[in-house]
Amino acid sequence: MKKAIALMLVLVMVFALVACSSGEEAEGEKAERPDTLGNALLTDFEEQKKANPEITAQELADALITNEKILFAPATMPVEPGFLSGFSNEITGFSEGIMFAPMIGSIAFVGYVFEVDGDVDAFMETLKTNADPRWNICVEAEETIVGNVDNTVFFVMCPTALEAE
Repeated sequence: MKKAIALMLVLVMVFALVACSSGEEAEGEKAERPDTLGNALLTDFEEQKKANPEITAQELADALITNEKILFAPATMPVEPGFLSGFSNEITGFSEGIMFAPMIGSIAFVGYVFEVDGDVDAFMETLKTNADPRWNICVEAEETIVGNVDNTVFFVMCPTALEAE
């Protein structure tokens, strides 16, 4: 009888350890995203899109440029498929695109919000493959971040952080 109770206690403890470790890994996955400018904007993008699935690309870009980590005067503008700032080849495959970037300056920062009609994963791979961190002559972006919520794609090349002047 004692052996049966001891065996049951061991099994309960093993299941408890497995359950706890799974929860810690799930929390760790969220913590894996470094605290950088690009990741802050990606998180902002995801939260905005999930809170309002009907939000347009223009509205998303307008919301992103109000992020407290952007320490420059930003602007947004619609873009058409073709040669886009920050890419070495033409970017096509989107129905709506909005660029957000500094109005003036030599900050290595350019971001986009795209509405994609086709294969989102292939479109995101095209962005990653054709991104040119040295598109801005005097400076180089430190990180390239690409993400999506459904068929809305976020892209940014930027420094990991901006410093207040």
